[in-house]
Amino acid sequence: MRNPLSDTIVSIPPSGIRKFFDIVSEMKDAISLGVGEPDFDTPWHIREEGIYSLEKGRTFYTSNAGLKELKTEICHYLKRRMEVSYDPDKEVMVTVGGSEAIDIALRAMLNPGDEVLVPQPSYVSYVPCVTLAGGKPVIIELEERDQFKLTREKLLEKLTPQTKILILPFPNNPTGAIMEREELEVIAEIVKEKDLFVISDEIYGELTYKNQHVTIAALPGMKERCVLINGFSKAYAMTGWRLGYACAPEIILKQMLKIHQYAIMCAPTTSQYAAVSALRNGDGDVEMMRESYNQRRRFLMHTYEEMGLECFEPFGAFYTFPNIKRFGMTSDEFATRLLREEKVAVVPGTAFGDCGEGYVRISYAYSLKSLKEALGRIQRFICRLEGKG
Repeated sequence: MRNPLSDTIVSIPPSGIRKFFDIVSEMKDAISLGVGEPDFDTPWHIREEGIYSLEKGRTFYTSNAGLKELKTEICHYLKRRMEVSYDPDKEVMVTVGGSEAIDIALRAMLNPGDEVLVPQPSYVSYVPCVTLAGGKPVIIELEERDQFKLTREKLLEKLTPQTKILILPFPNNPTGAIMEREELEVIAEIVKEKDLFVISDEIYGELTYKNQHVTIAALPGMKERCVLINGFSKAYAMTGWRLGYACAPEIILKQMLKIHQYAIMCAPTTSQYAAVSALRNGDGDVEMMRESYNQRRRFLMHTYEEMGLECFEPFGAFYTFPNIKRFGMTSDEFATRLLREEKVAVVPGTAFGDCGEGYVRISYAYSLKSLKEALGRIQRFICRLEGKG
């Protein structure tokens, strides 16, 4: 019997995140600080709109690109919040989460052997999606000394004549790093000079705690080179609604839509109607959740300082990325022992790329009560490692 499997997919390892949470699900009294999911319920007015759409019998397919009403609201939102303008009929499509948008953007743009620059540590899907699209992922290793930002030097170091796309993963999962306007301007000049394209994953764009998020697509000469990806899961606590969107030049979006037509048809109709309410009426909800996350962020940073756990200050998303190198064990060993000995689940930094070694990701998308209990356990664990307990 011939091998039924694709060599390409067999060569891709499974996500490094899942194994810890398979264990946690069966462990009594365990606390998980690893899943990147808001602990808030979806705001009621959004749920209500979804319920109303069902009551009205709106269970049909939408157009492949999404509801016109939703695409128009997306454009209003991006103009209002990000100062960038798109045509809802030609430059916007609604996707099944931001993850689908990443996948189809790469598949629409890459030819075999094209190189894609992937800054790491970063979201686990980028490298597999590049590989599945026939491209070659080229890793840019970000460093704590640069606050895990992408620098001019690191970008230039990895450029070759085969480089076609730069993935820009900011605000960043897992580090919480952000890129500010002047830093993006430096990157944009290189992108234009070297004739590159950017896939900018801005799913955490509403969750910044220093300055308002800036999209690279709003900088001069960049909109025509950029696929802007965003969604509703993080900012509006809508993870299970599975809804995202992509904005891109018509020449790119037309081909992305073709893949979407054949693979997906359209994003969930109920979710799309709910998302209209999120964009029209959700600014206050986003502000409330952002303030709560910021409170938790400050609490974690203060507690880390008290327990002597080194961690650079993140200003985006809802993760911290503490440095555990001084304990003389790998990230996987640290996370495994912490789970076994104190029943606290965190994610090894290596789940987000090899350069994540020596770090763990801790999410603060949890209640303060859970965070306080978990950090008490982590402190007890560290004391034992240092021979103090």
